[in-house]
Amino acid sequence: MLLALKNWLSANESEPADPLYEFKLSGDNKYLELAIDKYNHDLYHFLLTQSDSELAKDVCQKIWLTVVEKRQAYHTSQAPKAFLFKLARNALIDELRKQNRLTYMEHPEQQLSVPAEHSVQSHQSLYDAILLLPLQQREAISLQLEGFSLHQIASITDAPQETIKTRLRYARTALKHVLGEDDE
Repeated sequence: MLLALKNWLSANESEPADPLYEFKLSGDNKYLELAIDKYNHDLYHFLLTQSDSELAKDVCQKIWLTVVEKRQAYHTSQAPKAFLFKLARNALIDELRKQNRLTYMEHPEQQLSVPAEHSVQSHQSLYDAILLLPLQQREAISLQLEGFSLHQIASITDAPQETIKTRLRYARTALKHVLGEDDE
């Protein structure tokens, strides 16, 4: 009985800290599945804040295919989540350019209206307000809400940290204006 319990416990080993690195080394699909389970929801949510749901799904799938095809390109100098978000950002921009939709995404306020009712839940009104921001501000604030540091956001977007600070400041100012001073 004790031996069976010991075997069961050793079979349920803890997850590796960096499943992408383990996948790079071994090519074992269990590490890819762990990475997908761990990061896919956040990745999709980020893409959804930058585009529509269909495009977010498509880009998300392309990211995982890229990880499989080019697993040796992964470097541990970056956090795995930051690496995936950088891939996602670049793939999204490529796709928007291919569809000639990049100009729309830079000025979404022309297509969207400010939510009129205050009865909307606060997280939905925040999400709607974020969609009103220009692409670079929306991208910076979305990455910050995902938990990335200023340095990581700068790395993901290939922009200087001071530029990211400015984008975040403008985004917060615009969000305060849209949501009102009481909501933050």
